[in-house]
Amino acid sequence: MNSTLIPLAPGCEELEAVTVIDLLRRADFDVVTAGLVDGPIIASRRTVLVPDVLLVDMADQLFDLIALPGGLPGAAHLAESKVLGRMLVEQHERGGWIGAICAAPRVLATHGLLAGRRVTSFPGALDEFDGGSFQRVDEPVVIDGHIVTSRGPGTAMDFALTLIECCAGRERRAAVEGPLQRP
Repeated sequence: MNSTLIPLAPGCEELEAVTVIDLLRRADFDVVTAGLVDGPIIASRRTVLVPDVLLVDMADQLFDLIALPGGLPGAAHLAESKVLGRMLVEQHERGGWIGAICAAPRVLATHGLLAGRRVTSFPGALDEFDGGSFQRVDEPVVIDGHIVTSRGPGTAMDFALTLIECCAGRERRAAVEGPLQRP
């Protein structure tokens, strides 16, 4: 079973968060949602999300995948989290999977994890970072090493299915994707 951490911050993009949580759970991943703050999280469109645990309580846990929903100011809050930053650096160093969608690639850039990589994001999300250290790609989903990035809410399903395929294989992806009745 693939253990997965999905950090949730106030102002996160709920379509991305819920889509990724849902599809990974359909793939039988052991998904833990972890709030940056105690209590319910108010997402960018005022949807209330209730995390399983506090992120600080997961700080010493290892996960097969850490998947970051985007949205603003959610991604900015994730980037400011020292606990999450340490977890991402450790995940990267040990070759664990990391996913970031929409504005969340800025979290990876903040912690120096995009250097030398191909990456996509929501337009403008990475403008403040050194574009010379990574290559921006205009594709819905980009895989480079153990980092998967995606454009935004409209690519959330493709992003989640790609994470399933990367972590559990094509058969598991097909088993989840088939019943979704995608065109």
